[in-house]
Amino acid sequence: MYTNRIEIVEVSARDGIQNEKRAVATADKVALIERAIEAGARRLEVTSFVNPRAVPQMADAEEVCTALPQRDDVTYVGLVMNARGADRAIATGRIDQLGAVAVSTDTFAMRNQGQTRDGSVEACRDIIERAQNVGLTAQATLAASFGCPFEGEVAEDRVIAMARAIAEAGPVEIALADTIGVGNPAHVDRLVSKVREAVDPLPVRVHFHNTRGTGLANVWAAIQAGAQVVDASIGGLGGCPFAPGAAGNVATEDVAFMLERAGIQTGLDLERLIDVNHWLAEVMGKDLPAMVGKAGGFPKVEETSEDTEERTAA
Repeated sequence: MYTNRIEIVEVSARDGIQNEKRAVATADKVALIERAIEAGARRLEVTSFVNPRAVPQMADAEEVCTALPQRDDVTYVGLVMNARGADRAIATGRIDQLGAVAVSTDTFAMRNQGQTRDGSVEACRDIIERAQNVGLTAQATLAASFGCPFEGEVAEDRVIAMARAIAEAGPVEIALADTIGVGNPAHVDRLVSKVREAVDPLPVRVHFHNTRGTGLANVWAAIQAGAQVVDASIGGLGGCPFAPGAAGNVATEDVAFMLERAGIQTGLDLERLIDVNHWLAEVMGKDLPAMVGKAGGFPKVEETSEDTEERTAA
């Protein structure tokens, strides 16, 4: 059971680089966002409004927002953890959608945002209401839905109950996040199906990390179970500062390649994504995890003599 079109939320400018040790200049973050838009991204997580001491890479949130290109066809998402972050995001006048996060376990919730899991649900609902009060929308993500780095297995009934409680506040969707990459396709199929039924008619979004190599399989299982939106990060960068062992997000170019080859439209230009991958690798000073960034697409796009002349002239 899946649709013939999936929306990709591009998260490289926030989740992709937030845990990287190499500082990324504001201009490069904005350039990454611009290049992602050129490759077809239409909803992008552009920054997070968190304590810069906790996440130094996001200290320039307001500066990034000021420099965002004016686009009527693009939705800019700002991640916020509390009322203070929500107010900062709203004050920029450039964020279209607030991204709220609840956490499935008390230990991780305390590490991530200094509150219990129930407290994180209430904070999530408050953020959604704040967005709606000023004419914005809000998305909601349930972190560590498939397993916690501190408490281990997470009961599915708990995730479902939290999703239902947040859905009552009216976000645009409910997301299930595999923050530490421990999900498997069977678990994903089961939990996405149950949450989709619990929050209907709200869509389900999924956020997978490829920490243990199951990311793409989990994306496919989620779509078969009815998920309509997938988070992905160009190059496969990503990680959470508060989740030990968390590693890269599923790569946008890998997800786009898989889905497009399967006849599922994403609206993304694979060759442009690969170009962004190569550019971002230079910015980060290292090879990126994405497999399609290394191998290229298929069938190979043959370069014409006109393409060669144009690139040489540029």
